[in-house]
Amino acid sequence: MQTTGREPAAAQAVATHELTRTFGPVTALSRLDVTMPRGVVGLVGANGAGKSTLIKILLGLLRPTSGRAEVLGLDCGTDGPAIRRLVGYMPESECLPPDVSATELVVHLARMSGLPAEVARERTADTLRHVGLHEERYRPIGGYSTGMKQRVKLAQALVHDPRLVLLDEPTNGLDPAGRDEMLGLIQRISTDFGISVLVTSHLLGELERIADHLVVIDGGVLQRSTSTADATRLSGVILVEVTDRADELVARLRAIGARVAEGGGQSFTVEPTDDAVLDAVQGGAADLGVGLVRMQRRRHHLTEMFREQEVTDVRR
Repeated sequence: MQTTGREPAAAQAVATHELTRTFGPVTALSRLDVTMPRGVVGLVGANGAGKSTLIKILLGLLRPTSGRAEVLGLDCGTDGPAIRRLVGYMPESECLPPDVSATELVVHLARMSGLPAEVARERTADTLRHVGLHEERYRPIGGYSTGMKQRVKLAQALVHDPRLVLLDEPTNGLDPAGRDEMLGLIQRISTDFGISVLVTSHLLGELERIADHLVVIDGGVLQRSTSTADATRLSGVILVEVTDRADELVARLRAIGARVAEGGGQSFTVEPTDDAVLDAVQGGAADLGVGLVRMQRRRHHLTEMFREQEVTDVRR
């Protein structure tokens, strides 16, 4: 798969302002204000959170009730055809014809995107090789496994060399090994070919592994938009385990202002705000005459962070 020259990139891949979409009495998106940078952006939310509705608006297939959205600097309300020339889309639903081969389907869709016949065939071969279907490319899709069908959907989203791909729940129906392989492919789309990716999932842990930026929505309302690096960096803690008297060591650390969370038994976590905290752990253990079993840097998974935030919000 080869990339071609492209026009200068917009500053943001996606931007929305007061974006609202209702279906009768149901509000799918509510005054959504968010910007999504280029790179890999994870759009996280439970089923029914509004992810698919947002994708359809970004493709220009669904008009917002109010507000506006932009993709690569183009207005989704008025520039739908132009957006679809620059964007690839992998739908969540089962939509592949069973009686044609992957090559036939992807070539056909490449031609529909405006590629000449010879270029479409060459690009199809490259893309199917990239997604791991080169050996199976002439078999009817009806005989494919779920993982292979997902790869066909990914290939058709990439074949016309888009600047941005929208992937709607690309790991649905896959076993753990298949999910890992799909996530690896998505990372390569960005790192190897410079294509921006917006990928939706209801599994935060999956997107934590591959996304540069995370956007969380719930009930059509923005909950959080943050870079993955900032989130994980801010959540870094040190897991400490001692042979005895952990409660006394915790008390010493709290007395100097360290933020400590008891973990049960002889272990606890401490936030390493500066080197003095780490020195206090080692010095305190020596003063108490206890052994340090381990001091291990640990990062909260983002699922834990959001769970903690939800508990805090409820207590307020």
